Amino acid sequence: GILPRPLAASVPRVAAWRLAPLPRGLTRAEVGRLLAACDRSRATGCRDFAILTLLVRLGLRAGEVAGLTLDAIDWRAGELVVSGKGNRAERLPLPADVGEVTVEYLRHGRPASAIGRAVFIRAKAPHRALSSTGVSQAVADAARRAGLGLVHAHRLRHTAATEMLRAGGSLAEIGQVLRHRRAHTTAIYAKVDERALRTLARPWPGGAA
Repeated sequence: GILPRPLAASVPRVAAWRLAPLPRGLTRAEVGRLLAACDRSRATGCRDFAILTLLVRLGLRAGEVAGLTLDAIDWRAGELVVSGKGNRAERLPLPADVGEVTVEYLRHGRPASAIGRAVFIRAKAPHRALSSTGVSQAVADAARRAGLGLVHAHRLRHTAATEMLRAGGSLAEIGQVLRHRRAHTTAIYAKVDERALRTLARPWPGGAA
């Protein structure tokens, strides 16, 4: 009642800067718990273990994992063709550990009655290709069993990027693996590159705090 008219509309919005949040990747220990939460003696667990390994090691999107076909894997060349955003088909190296768990699923977990050429198949009949929602659900279920709370599939993409950074990979190399169109998109991972950021930090006035 002090002012004759409300001034709420004059209050500026909270700033929401582009790329402001830090990428939230899982630690190595958390990744270990996530993978260990898959019962590989069962067909579903074998499938989910292969899916999680692909997501963590290659940083694929959920839709890219769901769209992976048997014809997209070149076993002799050690490569796989990923159909990403904009219907772009790009080749990625197939690491030995990723290939091994994929072969294990194809031999012992993929239903013989599978319909189509998709690599990952629904556990329940009709045995059609697993959808991107199914991939995301496999991640969420494994995270819940591992006691990690809610983990989205895209967080494993961040995990792959931060792990490559820890191993000494450059932002340009990470951008190639993640298939970013612009370097600006990969730049968010500079925020978690502690080694590079230390070279930019100025000494604290008066010595160490």
